[in-house]
Amino acid sequence: MTDILVQQAYSERTAEYTSALGAIDQMHALDQHRIGRWAELIGGRVLDAGCGPGHWTDFLHRRGVDVSGIDLVAEFVDGACRRFPDVTFQVSSLRHIDAADGGLKGVLAWYSLIHVPPTELPTILSELSRVLAPQGHLLIGFFEGDSAEPFDHAITTAYYWSVEQMTSLLHSAGFDVIDVETRQDSGSRPHAAISAIAR
Repeated sequence: MTDILVQQAYSERTAEYTSALGAIDQMHALDQHRIGRWAELIGGRVLDAGCGPGHWTDFLHRRGVDVSGIDLVAEFVDGACRRFPDVTFQVSSLRHIDAADGGLKGVLAWYSLIHVPPTELPTILSELSRVLAPQGHLLIGFFEGDSAEPFDHAITTAYYWSVEQMTSLLHSAGFDVIDVETRQDSGSRPHAAISAIAR
């Protein structure tokens, strides 16, 4: 049910979202640096899980990464295929990723977990763990705050997570956290990023 609500909410505002947040030059320079540096660690297939308009997927592709993108919203996937024809995109839920156990070397989940209800997040993280090879790399970005506290995101309900609680959830799902970044930009919600490896 949650997937359907999120899908509908983004489907209705795909063009607006892509215009506002669908290009790399609209992304924070520190995020570009972090994701680019993260990609240098990975020698193998990478999934942009919840790729949205596809700009981060293309960002990785242009750096020579073997990357594909998935998203729940067909309109995002259609737009990404048109804008970035050299990159593979497909419609998929993060709950059932079309990849073999241990078939990936990296997963980027950049602000794609923010709408997952707290009771369902462990299931999603376990699925990300399933598709990653041992020592595979995960990088997630999210809004930092009181764990599981909902807020009125511009598209649909989203949730804050503390670094401590997200670290605990990742550990339970089979990950070891290796790096954490937080920042507070003027006029924006607090940001956090966690890099982890699959055990």
